[in-house]
Amino acid sequence: MPKMLEEERDIAVDSTYDAHDYDDDDDDDDRLTYTSGQTLASSVTRYRYENGRRYHAYLCVGAGEGSYYGPNDERYSQYETIVHHLWLLTFNDKLFLAPIENPETILDVGTGTGLWAIDMADFFPSAEIIGTDLSPTQVSSAPPNVRFEVDDACSEWTYPAASFSYIHVRGLTGCISSWPTLYAQALTHLKPGGWLEHSEFGIDTNANPASDDYAHRMYSRFSASIIAVGEEKTGMTFKTVERMRGEMEAAGFVDVVERKFLWPIGTWPKERRLKELGRWGERNWSEGIEGWVLALYTRVLGWSYTEVQSFVADFKAVIKDRKNHFYHEVRCVYGRKPFPHEIPTATTANASTSTTAGEGEGESAGGGGGS
Repeated sequence: MPKMLEEERDIAVDSTYDAHDYDDDDDDDDRLTYTSGQTLASSVTRYRYENGRRYHAYLCVGAGEGSYYGPNDERYSQYETIVHHLWLLTFNDKLFLAPIENPETILDVGTGTGLWAIDMADFFPSAEIIGTDLSPTQVSSAPPNVRFEVDDACSEWTYPAASFSYIHVRGLTGCISSWPTLYAQALTHLKPGGWLEHSEFGIDTNANPASDDYAHRMYSRFSASIIAVGEEKTGMTFKTVERMRGEMEAAGFVDVVERKFLWPIGTWPKERRLKELGRWGERNWSEGIEGWVLALYTRVLGWSYTEVQSFVADFKAVIKDRKNHFYHEVRCVYGRKPFPHEIPTATTANASTSTTAGEGEGESAGGGGGS
């Protein structure tokens, strides 16, 4: 994996961090976070149940039934509170990094349990906020200016063009059949001057795939297998984090900014902020790993349930082993939809080409006449 930030090339390790088993701090309790509920009609809740987990019943365009790998049960809802908190820590308690001020309409694509949308509704009480996802698993209590809709981000968006001031996407790597198509739809449905912000996590870690160390092999095996599933099997890439900026620019966004951050896995860094990120980063991996791999490994790679559970147990032991110092990268990319006057028209482009060509011909003719 490429190095992250220049100042984070060599992360100082806390000398008090040792190989003892991980023990949760008293104040690190998920019971103090949101719980999930239902807000939409039960006609779309005919879920798929397998291997003790519940999955979306909604079809993903470009993939088969139940192709989305993440569960949508209560366990996963509780896990999403960890991820939401981790992003808030990463952004220094900010919900967004794009330079938005008073957005009128906001779309949260892949809202999950809706925690980000609800926080944004409180932050911008005059804005109308829509959160979409494949299942109605959002929290039951929400401000009056937010509503949730069941929708597939991979299908054609039905909102009128130029509907939104700001569009937010987060944590959908491995879930989208075509990111260029999604970016194109976002551009169409943003108002001129509106912003798209996309935040994702990297699958690769700093583990050395050539190492004989068991922990390095476990992390490398996980990353390689997940990336291969996306590139070779499902067509839903897990290399999203490294392609966001280029594909957003190719879609037509301007003023594109890419921010890179680090998520340590464990509280091994010495620096206070990275240590706190690592505390939640460890929980992100240990509590998320089963949901990340269970469907993909059994449906796509043909593993048995028992084999997956054995892998998950072994991996959790590696994740919580304090002699390991692993991390991975996350990125936030945001860009603006240009105003009409910023977009070169075909007529302007043709006129410029014609003028340039005409000037060249004139210069050649004049030069010949003067000889």
